[in-house]
Amino acid sequence: MKDFIVNFLKGVAMGVANVIAGVSGGTIALIVGIFERLINSLKSFNFKAIKLLFTGKFKEFAKHTDFVFLFEVLLGIAVAMISVAKLFKYLFENYPTYIWALFFGLLLASIFYVGKTIKKWNVGVIVAFVIGIGISLLIAFGTTAQENDNFFYLMLCGAIGSSGMILPGISGSYILVLMGDYSLVINGIDMLTNNLGESMKIILPVMIGVVVGIVAFAHVLAWIFKHYHDMTISLLTGFIVGSLPIIWPWKIYENGALPMAKDNILPEMNAEFFIAVAIIILGAALIIATETIANRMKSKKEAAEDNEQITKDNR
Repeated sequence: MKDFIVNFLKGVAMGVANVIAGVSGGTIALIVGIFERLINSLKSFNFKAIKLLFTGKFKEFAKHTDFVFLFEVLLGIAVAMISVAKLFKYLFENYPTYIWALFFGLLLASIFYVGKTIKKWNVGVIVAFVIGIGISLLIAFGTTAQENDNFFYLMLCGAIGSSGMILPGISGSYILVLMGDYSLVINGIDMLTNNLGESMKIILPVMIGVVVGIVAFAHVLAWIFKHYHDMTISLLTGFIVGSLPIIWPWKIYENGALPMAKDNILPEMNAEFFIAVAIIILGAALIIATETIANRMKSKKEAAEDNEQITKDNR
């Protein structure tokens, strides 16, 4: 039950991030320490998994795919995306600067904690870091397409946008913004509770694209992560750094349209500015506190395992 609650809440955090254009669910997965496990679980859905499932070997299937963990996380993501869509729609309409400030603080602090997992810096790692920043900035200042509700285009949106669900620093929702269908998809999620038929016309093709895209992408990312660990982490850190302009709190807000990085402005020194700065500090403090607690728990666990091994050796 404890594992279920913890993994469910981590999934909730990812789900919240996936709703927000500019924040990556993959970044949250990296911050809360489930990134590699999530990638490995997703990439395990292969021919062996299909064979185990259709031959009735459900226990072996669950073990091979780490299904319980994946179910707990995905359940949290789904619950958050359905319930948070309305909340964040309200918050972004009424308190946009403060919401962006919170996530700016979260990402700002996470850069250090993600980057410090790089074991050795060299030329290749530095180049990967710069490339990551460049790709994020290109996405941040990209041109927005027109809204399109075509079934196959929505599938394409889901497939491409799914990369942001697991790739730190690249926001899947922001990709939907650039492809023109962010508002359409958010409205589709919003309609789930009161107009299921119309909602599924939008959500179904997107989900098909997400499933196909996320499994395929997980295989590629897992291979790269295994063979080029430091360069991959460096690239992902660069993605996070480059995504900061996307969630800069002070923007031009017009006609309820979702602001882009190109709408960033310098803040005025007023009450709103100091409240936003305080919220940025709060967001950074949350990451620092989370990392500190996680490190202490990890140290205690390692100490307990060492003591257990010493006791076995003495016997």
